[in-house]
Amino acid sequence: MDTGMTKIPELYGSLVFNDKVMREKLPKDVYKALRKTIDNNTHLELDVANSVAVAMKEWAVENGATHFTHWFQPMTGTTAEKHDSFINPDDKGQVIMEFAGKELVKGEPDASSFPSGGLRATFEARGYTAWDPTSPAFIKDGTLYIPTAFCSYSGEALDKKTPLLRSMEALSKEAVKVLKLLGNEEVSSVSTTVGPEQEYFLINTEDYAKRKDLIFTGRTLLGAKPPKGQEMEDHYFGNLKTRVSEYMHDLDLELWKLGIPAKTKHNEVAPCQHELAPVFDTTNVAVDHNQLTMEVMKKVAKKHGFECLLHEKPFDGINGSGKHNNWSMSTNTGINLLEPGKSPAENVQFLVFLAAVIKAVDDYADLMRLSVASPGNDHRLGANEAPPAVVSMFLGDELTAVVESIENDTFFNKMGSVQMDTGASVLPHFFKDNTDRNRTSPFAFTGNKFEFRMLGSSLSVAGPNVILNTAVAESLSAFYEELKGVSADGLNDAVHALVKKTLIDHKRIIFNGDGYTDEWIAEAEKRGLPNLKATPDALPVFIADKNVKLFTKHGIFTESEINSRYEILLENYNKTLHIEAKTMIDMVYHQFLPGVEGYMNELADTIIKKKQAVSGVSCKAEEKTLQVVSDNYDKIYDLVEKLKTDTEKAEAIEDSLQMADFYKDTVISDMESLRAVADATEEIIPEDALPYPSYGKILFYV
Repeated sequence: MDTGMTKIPELYGSLVFNDKVMREKLPKDVYKALRKTIDNNTHLELDVANSVAVAMKEWAVENGATHFTHWFQPMTGTTAEKHDSFINPDDKGQVIMEFAGKELVKGEPDASSFPSGGLRATFEARGYTAWDPTSPAFIKDGTLYIPTAFCSYSGEALDKKTPLLRSMEALSKEAVKVLKLLGNEEVSSVSTTVGPEQEYFLINTEDYAKRKDLIFTGRTLLGAKPPKGQEMEDHYFGNLKTRVSEYMHDLDLELWKLGIPAKTKHNEVAPCQHELAPVFDTTNVAVDHNQLTMEVMKKVAKKHGFECLLHEKPFDGINGSGKHNNWSMSTNTGINLLEPGKSPAENVQFLVFLAAVIKAVDDYADLMRLSVASPGNDHRLGANEAPPAVVSMFLGDELTAVVESIENDTFFNKMGSVQMDTGASVLPHFFKDNTDRNRTSPFAFTGNKFEFRMLGSSLSVAGPNVILNTAVAESLSAFYEELKGVSADGLNDAVHALVKKTLIDHKRIIFNGDGYTDEWIAEAEKRGLPNLKATPDALPVFIADKNVKLFTKHGIFTESEINSRYEILLENYNKTLHIEAKTMIDMVYHQFLPGVEGYMNELADTIIKKKQAVSGVSCKAEEKTLQVVSDNYDKIYDLVEKLKTDTEKAEAIEDSLQMADFYKDTVISDMESLRAVADATEEIIPEDALPYPSYGKILFYV
């Protein structure tokens, strides 16, 4: 296929059953009915589904598909799929290609084989997948992929998409009510949009294949720092290496075929680290696209001799990878509700929705932190490479001035457009933005959207957006209740009073300074902001009374669904730490210690031979090295024995939260102590003494 730039418009979305294809393939009445379902979240009748299924099958077969699958997002954090062929035997011993509406609308995977947190017993196997018509079907590897939701036989959500769709509907409902109070009668729905930036590492496949820790856990558990890391800051936005550039080119093409609007690509801060950023899309579509992006990243990497690492902290001592969630709200009439306009102080609609977001983030900062909690992300948050674990908001100079003027009932002196003076007359004139960027802020306003920066690179963006949508829906619900009885004549004053009170009550969440400093952490504590440093600290907030009330009020989760997710998250944390500890033990016993022992034997042989060859010769250097390595060998052995014992203790704990706390407080501490001595030893012994590649080789030989 010619992939020149003139062909990109033809390539883009060529494997997607998008609006253009639907217009071409569907009868007009069927197209209108399906479009109504997509745009207004209305029910789709079976006869319409039958027509869509026939057209979808014909289109898929034309494009080389032989199978179809209901593609869904269970609580594993990845995606799932079961493939069925289009063929059906006839009574003449032949086959025909068929695909009915009932097959499009509903599938039936085994619900007992996915995490359910106690919602389903092993013998209760039935579960259903239900077509999500708002997210377009696509073709991949000869199969028609149909995005679906996943629920149990009794209707409980067993996936990440169902709560997301519920949260989007809840926010739309509450936002429309408030907008109509403000006089915006044309709006019938509000959509949230997301553009998730994706960071990742690329390393050579041959290096990856030699590291058990990368294979089993996604991160290195041992490894001394190389002489050079990221301190020269020469990798960020640096020239792309040829192999990396070729990978990025092929990745773009594969994503574009699937209708994923990959836009920006560049080198990130750490060596071998890169970033891909898409154009924003409706939230549930953006979630699907991001899951696909991570999958395609790994697949294309293998074709180029790379392994794509999506762990939040693959290498100690250099930056890990995050995923920035750029979130906004837009009406069906095309208005971005977070667009300040020319005069944000006079934009009543903007101020109401800004206040709603500020209130939401402050009221549910604990849930915001929970939504990004994972063992991998615990290594990043607060490590001066990602935002701290304390949730706060950055508004920038102009919006902060607006907030202060409202709070103090003073006149807002709008900042005029400032022309940048670069000092070089040959450069073109341009105006600087009305706010700076704050990379240390967990939740920063960036022009007409908020950037939630705490997400880890491997995380599904569904969870954080469920929390964000629901929390904002609750703020808007409270605003509506306060304003609904106000007369038209008094509405402006009531809105001003409401916005003012909200900003005063929740200004503690606003912080425009350096989130990396110890002073901010101390200040945050004074303000009463939660500092949930690790995943086991954050998980119990899921089942706190105020949060259970939030979810059940807006129909996001039932109490049983909340409890099941709490149990799943705890279990995932414990299993992850268990695998990491067992992998480290295995590497130390079977690779590290034998490698060190081999070097000590060589060193001892050298000392003996040297003394035999030359009478009275000094072997001071060799003997000192041998002594240090030998002492470390004994320390490492004692430390790995302790890690083994404590891991066995963790396994014996019956209560899941107590087990998680033990892993956090004891097992992780054991692993850090063991690693410290092992890494110090690695700095002394020859590089080829160990059977796996060093940090230097992995990070600088791509």
